[in-house]
Amino acid sequence: MFLQQFYNYLAYEKRYSQHTLLSYQKDISQFNNFLTNTYETQLLAANHQMVRSWVIDLASAETLPASISRKLSSLKSLYKFLLKQGLINENPAIAVKAPKKNKKLPVFIDENKIITMLDSDNIFENNYIGTRDKLVIEILFGTGIRLSELINIKLNDFSTKSELIKVLGKRNKERIIPLNKSLCVLMNYYLELRKICISEIDNPYLIITEKGEKAYPKLIYRVVNKYLSLITTQQKKSPHVLRHSFATTLLNNGADINAIKELLGHANLSATQIYTHNTVERLKSIYKQAHPKA
Repeated sequence: MFLQQFYNYLAYEKRYSQHTLLSYQKDISQFNNFLTNTYETQLLAANHQMVRSWVIDLASAETLPASISRKLSSLKSLYKFLLKQGLINENPAIAVKAPKKNKKLPVFIDENKIITMLDSDNIFENNYIGTRDKLVIEILFGTGIRLSELINIKLNDFSTKSELIKVLGKRNKERIIPLNKSLCVLMNYYLELRKICISEIDNPYLIITEKGEKAYPKLIYRVVNKYLSLITTQQKKSPHVLRHSFATTLLNNGADINAIKELLGHANLSATQIYTHNTVERLKSIYKQAHPKA
């Protein structure tokens, strides 16, 4: 009963996405199973030592520090909620620390490679699927939006005339992002092709399948992986790589970091500052190649 109240709190008061809610449920369920199997007890009876031993157990199983940190954050939120509800007397997770996370630079693809691919006449087929796939790549690289934001864009969320698109981000926070002219031209062409090829389907979402159904995450992953595989051999070829590429491209071309923060929909500037490391690494590379004493 208290778990459902907590999940309702996350969904309706904190306005977390369905994806985030599933992560919370999975993390808490995993900890509950650990308590049952190891201590023969339940969530409300957990103490500091039990939470700490779970973190140690996760680390021993070679769980990534970032994953442990997320799981621990889920527990802390749960117990903070239970404490406010008067169901427990203290938060057993509050003083437990997660392992330090290794800072990784965002993976991105050089802008010239992406632009060359998008400008090519023989990469994307000149039919509905080929045009839709190109639009997916164009939007992700041209706006830096997330996968979940892309599949939820509706036909009334953008204007090619005004060259603007409205995006619903994390915690249902709206933001407006400019559209470049080539993206607007492609979008208009796609919409015309969509009317011809899928004329009988009345779907309010922008990106749809050839059967007229709303696009789903696995489809977008497949599309991105397929075309990025043509221009890079790097292991990561996800929609988020195009988001990283968008941010890195803007920063490398002199965009203000606060403006990039707003475009990406980051809550804190610290989340955007990771892209400055990519710029520094690029400058180092140029320096080593160009300076005689490097």
